[in-house]
Amino acid sequence: MEPTNLTEEQIPDDAELARKLFAGPVNFLKSAPQLQFLPDPELAEVAFCGRSNVGKSSLLNALTGRKAIARTSVTPGRTQELNFFDVGDPHVFRLVDMPGYGFAKAPPAVVEKWRQLVRDYLRGRVVLKRTLLLVDSRHGPKDVDREMMAMLDQAAVGYRIVLTKADKIKASELEAVIKVTETEARKHAAAFPIVHVTSSEKGLGIAELRTAILTDITT
Repeated sequence: MEPTNLTEEQIPDDAELARKLFAGPVNFLKSAPQLQFLPDPELAEVAFCGRSNVGKSSLLNALTGRKAIARTSVTPGRTQELNFFDVGDPHVFRLVDMPGYGFAKAPPAVVEKWRQLVRDYLRGRVVLKRTLLLVDSRHGPKDVDREMMAMLDQAAVGYRIVLTKADKIKASELEAVIKVTETEARKHAAAFPIVHVTSSEKGLGIAELRTAILTDITT
């Protein structure tokens, strides 16, 4: 699989629609530390999950063309709530920033609270259209990523695997990571076989991922 980075002239109509949608209003709605604080299930939702410091906030910022829709942090495990963002005016769908996982220094009670919140959200959220599972290109899927994939499989939530920080490694190394990740995806019932390759810093794969999200919320 060769990662692509489309120019404006090459972007197809559906990608242009997605670009305009993400370029419109994107507003923080609320944070939910527990299920009872979830917003009413009125709109389709697309959730983002990944290991702590995988580049989740940076990807959200890149997709929406903003500098700080989601605060970036070098402190792993800082976000321990579900953060909701309304997209479009009128609102079309919601982005959900899930707590990062794999924080080794967190107390067991904090880890278990995270697991319960995420598990219950995934299993019970009827408006959840798709989950994007972010994996660092420099490392490929780790055991904690596989655990998350198993959780998504059990919840029967379809998800796309998104490789982040693709500009941080050599092309040959990236190609190897893509193949490994695609092989891993084929082992999981709820995973899409196509792996998305992105760089928030360079804009690689951002247009394609926007288009995929638009497809997910409209089908």
